[in-house]
Amino acid sequence: MKYVYSFGNGKADGSAEDKNLLGGKGANLAEMSSLDIPVPPGFTLTTEVCVNYMKEHSYPSDLTGQVDDAMKQMESIMGQGFGDPENPLLVSVRSGARMSMPGMMDTVLNLGLNDETVEGLACLSGDRRFALDSYRRFIQMYGDVVLGVDHYYFEDLLAEHKEIRDLSLDTELLADDWEVLVAAYKAKVEEILGEPFPQNVNDQLWGAIGAVFGSWMNDRAQTYRRIHHIPASWGTAVNIQAMVFGNMGADS
Repeated sequence: MKYVYSFGNGKADGSAEDKNLLGGKGANLAEMSSLDIPVPPGFTLTTEVCVNYMKEHSYPSDLTGQVDDAMKQMESIMGQGFGDPENPLLVSVRSGARMSMPGMMDTVLNLGLNDETVEGLACLSGDRRFALDSYRRFIQMYGDVVLGVDHYYFEDLLAEHKEIRDLSLDTELLADDWEVLVAAYKAKVEEILGEPFPQNVNDQLWGAIGAVFGSWMNDRAQTYRRIHHIPASWGTAVNIQAMVFGNMGADS
């Protein structure tokens, strides 16, 4: 059974008619890609995977292979490698129900960054500050959404560092500041969880997929569905898409 639908480079496995299966976001991404609108490539895990995950607390046996194949296709389109320390592909992991539920479920950005790929991003972008800032954002988001480390721990570390440096804005911090904070964020994760922040990008990916599927049943999502009469049985799709950065400079 097909659980993963790819899109990108003017082609797509699905279309706008597959909204129930791919969710609104996934169906529209597929449709735009088929129309040759330059959306970043990616793939969608269907709502059926979510339904199976809720019922069985596990994934279909052939899902891993389908995700691996879709990731290879995205790597080919982008000319980058997921986990490649010199030319890293980074992805976003987002929900996508058949009816819009803005802000109700979880998202993870910059996934694929670790101690090695951040150096590759720094070289490719020519901006070490941007790369380290992206890494600390990822650690905070993944730590909160996937690992359950409350975001205020990271915010306190950032506030303390700015106070020491007598700075008021995040934009005033330099690459060296973000390097210190990356180390502090990772240390905080290890302190709370008793194990280090995950460096394996595939572990990161499956952790994020599980968190996004799981967020279908979080309190705010359930409240939103109850108000808007959206059945829990529909489930959500998960969209994995190549990252586009809006924080590379003042004109981004």
